[in-house]
Amino acid sequence: MGENKLRSRGWFGKSGKDGFIYRAWMKNQGYPADEFDGRPVIGICNTFSELTPCNGHFRELAESVKRGVWEAGGFPLEFPVMSLGETLIKPTAMLYRNLASMDVEESIRANPIDGVVLLCGCDKTTPSLVMGAASVDIPTIVVSGGPMLTGRYRGTNIGTSDVWRFSEMYRKGEISQEELTTAEACMCRSNGHCAVMGTASTMACMVESLGLTLPENAAIPAADSRRKVIAHLSGRRIVQMVNEDLRMSQILTKEAFENAIMLNAAIGGSTNFVIHLLAIAGRIGVDLSLDHFNDLCAKIPLLLNLQPSGGYFMEDFYYAGGLPVVIKEMISLLHKDVITVNGKTMAENSSTAECYNPEVIATLEEPVKNLTGLAVVRGNLCEHGAVIKPSASLNPALMKHRGRAVVFEDIDDYKHRLDDPDLDVDENCILVLKNVGPKGYPGMPEVGNMSLPKKILAKGIVDMIRISDGRMSGTGFGTVVLHVSPEAAVGGTLALVQDGDIIELDVENRKLNLEVSDEELNNRRAYWKPLDMGYNRGYVNLHINHVMQAHEGADLDFLRGGSGDKVTRDSH
Repeated sequence: MGENKLRSRGWFGKSGKDGFIYRAWMKNQGYPADEFDGRPVIGICNTFSELTPCNGHFRELAESVKRGVWEAGGFPLEFPVMSLGETLIKPTAMLYRNLASMDVEESIRANPIDGVVLLCGCDKTTPSLVMGAASVDIPTIVVSGGPMLTGRYRGTNIGTSDVWRFSEMYRKGEISQEELTTAEACMCRSNGHCAVMGTASTMACMVESLGLTLPENAAIPAADSRRKVIAHLSGRRIVQMVNEDLRMSQILTKEAFENAIMLNAAIGGSTNFVIHLLAIAGRIGVDLSLDHFNDLCAKIPLLLNLQPSGGYFMEDFYYAGGLPVVIKEMISLLHKDVITVNGKTMAENSSTAECYNPEVIATLEEPVKNLTGLAVVRGNLCEHGAVIKPSASLNPALMKHRGRAVVFEDIDDYKHRLDDPDLDVDENCILVLKNVGPKGYPGMPEVGNMSLPKKILAKGIVDMIRISDGRMSGTGFGTVVLHVSPEAAVGGTLALVQDGDIIELDVENRKLNLEVSDEELNNRRAYWKPLDMGYNRGYVNLHINHVMQAHEGADLDFLRGGSGDKVTRDSH
């Protein structure tokens, strides 16, 4: 059997015993001998799971990819990896993002795969797949699952962001449990991930902004037949990428990351974007820090009128022209010549894009909001930084505010005391939640957009400043400071905050400070003790011992960088 440069020839191109074993057992699936004659083997990395509702249609989507691979002369082989269902997994899907990335990395490297198609949709499935694939660095293309169709409830459009509104209405007694149950069925009425610019949609926009997908991938609804078409075309294209040896490292350049940061600010993407992009950069070897986010986002206004920062939905975004329209509008600010998976530049891919609804996609001259979609603040309360989404604030006056801290030591303390009528809190206070960071929860859950106390809601107040070392759902909103680093569980200043301390937030000047003297903080630190996490075995123990802080992407320290695609030893 002739030799060529394909990885798969290290399996299927062998003669003797090893080649016999590698080919013979594959043939029990009905593949003819000429499938092993040297055509590119394309792995379809599938995060389908009935426990991941957002990805529940991926079996069908994989078939569309396979058709494209067959047409282009490739040999498609589908394989499963750990699937992270955001809505079901406890204590948080984020705890397992790095574990899933290890599954992806080792599955790709250990198998006869020349190129890979990543099928991802639900929040953590996208970054975990991209992180794992980046560590191997073979030709890779991403196909997102697409957003749900817009929900319909009693004559109005609804989406995942309305969960938080329904919750507050229910807590105030404005709607009943029966009405809440009715809304459940109205919101999730098709296949797909959240219909707003939540984390899943943000991740779909991220991979398109990075150049890892074909144009228009981000916004096509899951139920639209064109979602199958782009999967089919991606199957064709990955075979060509293998023939061209176009690898992830050639696409994921520093300039590509900078483009993604600027575009995320323009679309009002999830704050989770920060932590996932930092982790991906760490895997592919690109130097990226929180300072890059501030420098690149500072002057970019909000161009996309989608919930939670606006009023429309992902379905509307697609009909208005999708991400290529935003890219074209911003092309003068972007690195327009970066290469994408189709071999064309970002400028070429967006050159013919047209906006069909200026109410949904605005312009730089007349943006939806002048507030940026992302800001990084620093100060003695967050020496390594924290993030906030100004465009999602419900009260712009809170962008510069001093207030008295109302402190919850952990999530259980918060749940126990939030609605206590004796809680000493008013609307000018700042809610502080500790020990929900990468180590402290563990896993950094989406609890940062804390519900307001009942006594505050009763006044008609809808927003307060909330600060934590956790994250929030991309569907969430409000004046919420997140990802405080160092986190409380490792002894960051956040751990030392007490009830009554004065905190100052100044988003314009990118500051977050605790107005307590260094002397007093040192006195408090002398009495601080770390939490006993109570985990002494398994992956969770591994995570606690090796997870990095939020400003570093919360990856595991031993996973930074990549190991490449080489496997030199046979299995028999």
